[in-house]
Amino acid sequence: MTTIEVKKTKNIGLGSLSFVPCLLGILFTFEFGDKSCIGDHILHTIGISGWSNGDSGIHYTVFYSAIFFIPSFIIGHIYPDNRGAKAGKIISGILSVLILSALITFIISFV
Repeated sequence: MTTIEVKKTKNIGLGSLSFVPCLLGILFTFEFGDKSCIGDHILHTIGISGWSNGDSGIHYTVFYSAIFFIPSFIIGHIYPDNRGAKAGKIISGILSVLILSALITFIISFV
C-alpha cells in the first residue's frame, strides 16, 4: 500500500501582514534612482529633518524605519505558518540588525 503525500499550502492570515510593514520600511528608507526616499518627504511634511545637517550627514530616516521593521519581525515570529510571514520576518530581521549595527557604530565613533 502506498501513501500519498499531500503538500500543505500556507494560508493567508495575520502573519501575512508581516510583509506589509517590512515593505513600508523599505520604501520609507531606500532611495530609488536620483530621487530622495519617501521617508524624507514624509518627515519633511511633518516638519522633521531626515538628515543631521540639512541635506547631508547622518540619514535619520534609516533609524525611523525601525518603526516598521520591528513590528514586522514580531508578527512574523508569532505567526510563522502564514503566507509571507517568513519572508517578512527574515527581511525585517536582517535590516533591523543592520540598523542596530549602524547605530552602535555611530555611537562608538562619537565617544
